[in-house]
Amino acid sequence: MRKAAVCSLFFASLMLAVSAPAFGQISVSVAFGPPALPVYDQPVCPGDGYLWTPGYWAWDDVNSDYFWVPGTWVEPPEVGLFWTPGYWGWGGSGFIFNEGYWGPQVGFYGGINYGFGYFGDGYVGGRWDGGHFFYNRDVSNVNVTIIHNVYNERVDVRNNQRVSFNGGNGGISARATAPEEAAARDRRAGPIAAQSQQVQAARGNTELRASVNHGKPPIAATPRAGAFNDRDSVKAKDAGAPYTPPASRGNEAERVNASAAPKATVHPRDLPPMERPAAPSTGDAKLDNKYQQQQDQLMAQQNKERQNLQKQQDKEHQQLTKQNADDQRTQQLEQTHQQQTQQMVQRHTEQQQNLQNRQQPPPARAAAPRAAPEGEKPR
Repeated sequence: MRKAAVCSLFFASLMLAVSAPAFGQISVSVAFGPPALPVYDQPVCPGDGYLWTPGYWAWDDVNSDYFWVPGTWVEPPEVGLFWTPGYWGWGGSGFIFNEGYWGPQVGFYGGINYGFGYFGDGYVGGRWDGGHFFYNRDVSNVNVTIIHNVYNERVDVRNNQRVSFNGGNGGISARATAPEEAAARDRRAGPIAAQSQQVQAARGNTELRASVNHGKPPIAATPRAGAFNDRDSVKAKDAGAPYTPPASRGNEAERVNASAAPKATVHPRDLPPMERPAAPSTGDAKLDNKYQQQQDQLMAQQNKERQNLQKQQDKEHQQLTKQNADDQRTQQLEQTHQQQTQQMVQRHTEQQQNLQNRQQPPPARAAAPRAAPEGEKPR
């Protein structure tokens, strides 16, 4: 009974892990997508060692409105780390924000072209070398009289869209690659204090609300976090696309626990690595070895099923892309993939549970009652 309960908890935690944005933050599900990314210039880098964090649209729960968080230069929490920007993604019934993070590699950020090195996948604005950050002058705005760690590398930008969200109607259709998935599983750190300061300052600035600036914020980027009044701060040249907020926004968003609300789009490669069950311990070395072999065989079989299902789903996505399928067909396919993945996880959990039940040692037999001596009443 205890093992069955453990397996049930494992299945529940596994499905939560599938969809939880980094660090289990409380987020919101918004029925309508954010405005397009505005057009703006990058402020000059304030000093050696600063890294660029692109601007993005955040959600203000109090005012039921998107607001622009200006892009800015910040010092990373540790040498060798890169920033993976957050992004809005369609969650089946609304848009949910996936928090950005610091890590040794740049992970998936929705395929969004944030510019200045973040053109949809990876980062080409600079690189770490020998404990120093070198800036690519072709995409990063640096003053070479102050910063000498520079190089020039031409970048071919193929995605020129200003779309600011992944999935849903009109969103970017990009999906995470294997290296990006690996980056998400690597060690990570959340936004630093300077980035949180930038968000709070933007939230309190009425002019940065989308309903006020209509997608063209007067402060698009700052040289340092919180420096909204700095002379080197830049305003947006133009909105990325015309933006008209919905007439009624009060009931358009609902607060959700992002660490507990599963997203509608789930694929096998989004699942966390399979955890190896505890080694059998019956007290019989030969029997334990036999049980361990059974566990290893089942894990190998389940991993193969994961890979086969992912290949099948990738093939179906490729077919839709060739057919130029509309959003409705794409979303229907994603819902089917979600069901397939969840059914597979449930089936695998039941298989693990059944195997563990079979491997449990038989219950010890109760001792036979002692026969009462002649003339004595049985106890």
